[in-house]
Amino acid sequence: MKDILIRNAHVLPMEGAAYENGYVLVRNGTIAAVGDMSNLPINSEAEEIDAAGGWVMPGLIDIHSHLGLYEDGLGFEGADGNEDTDPVTPHLRVIDGINPMERAFRESLEAGVTAVVVSPGSANPIGGQLAAIKTWGRRIDDMVIVEPVGIKFAFGENPKGVYHDKEETPVTRMATAALIRENLRKAQEYHDRKRKALENEEEDLPDFDAKLESLELLITGKLPAHIHAHRADDIFTALRICKEFGVKPVLVHGTEGHLVADLLAEEGIPVVSGPYMTDRSKPELQNLTEAAPGLLKTAGVPVAITTDHPEIPVKFLRLAAGVAVQAGMDEMDALRAITIDAAKIAGLDHRIGSLVPGKDADVLVLSGYPFDFRSRVQAVLSSGAIAYRRDNI
Repeated sequence: MKDILIRNAHVLPMEGAAYENGYVLVRNGTIAAVGDMSNLPINSEAEEIDAAGGWVMPGLIDIHSHLGLYEDGLGFEGADGNEDTDPVTPHLRVIDGINPMERAFRESLEAGVTAVVVSPGSANPIGGQLAAIKTWGRRIDDMVIVEPVGIKFAFGENPKGVYHDKEETPVTRMATAALIRENLRKAQEYHDRKRKALENEEEDLPDFDAKLESLELLITGKLPAHIHAHRADDIFTALRICKEFGVKPVLVHGTEGHLVADLLAEEGIPVVSGPYMTDRSKPELQNLTEAAPGLLKTAGVPVAITTDHPEIPVKFLRLAAGVAVQAGMDEMDALRAITIDAAKIAGLDHRIGSLVPGKDADVLVLSGYPFDFRSRVQAVLSSGAIAYRRDNI
């Protein structure tokens, strides 16, 4: 793979010093060096991208999406996010349902979004296994960053509504919580039986159970639960259950999280905030506000911003961060919420989220400042390869 040198740019690494007139050197798929143009290394063999005074930053990251699970205009055939024949499906893997040829992948890449976490839908209280993937590629196995990266839980209206229509449980918040508790308890017992059998040859291993094998990853701390919750009471029900079983929580949406931000900050609970560029389509969204990510961040809550694609197309992730800025969020905090802070919350910051030597070379080149929405995407690198480049640079 040929070296790539991006020069003459305002460089925002998102970790470490920024450069008004800097460069980024890419080698073998990773960031090799970042610095000031006055210290530019001589590399006559490198392919050059002249940013011409534009801005260079890490590729954008949305850590809650359904990209490739819900395809544009295909109705039922293109809907693979919810296996709503069973409310407990932790063994389902989103990579078995993602179509990387879906047009939204190309659109997101051309908008500078280089990585997403893809999640099952929120019909089931326990929905399945999430995957962190790159947006560039043809075969999903080659696009994976980490899989699984979490297991989906859902509280509130969505599971209630889905199973009420079927006249099956759960149709109340109590039943949703009870189902999750029951299955986590089973996973604890399953784990204990396996441990005892390994310690004592006279003990029998339990029969293999794909659901409990998956939930075991939660109770042993190997994976977090990504928790769909809007109302404050649903947030605290989820946290109550996580405390009972030692599960690490990541709150998704957290629509009323800003109303209890001080309490979330005390416990260090991260929130993936959004989408807020939408209407209040159901009762639990009555306190929806685009000020939420800024209010959460100010209170000390770790925050990422999400589009919840296809609720809002993921290609508008930079716009979503700009709307949060318009509502009061600090500009750098908003950029971190779609780069390094998002990567940290999802446990991906060892690979992506900042322009630091050794990390994947996922790079966005813009013609101007990220929050000037006249700024155009000039080039996008994914794992060190030029995945998109405008004709004029």
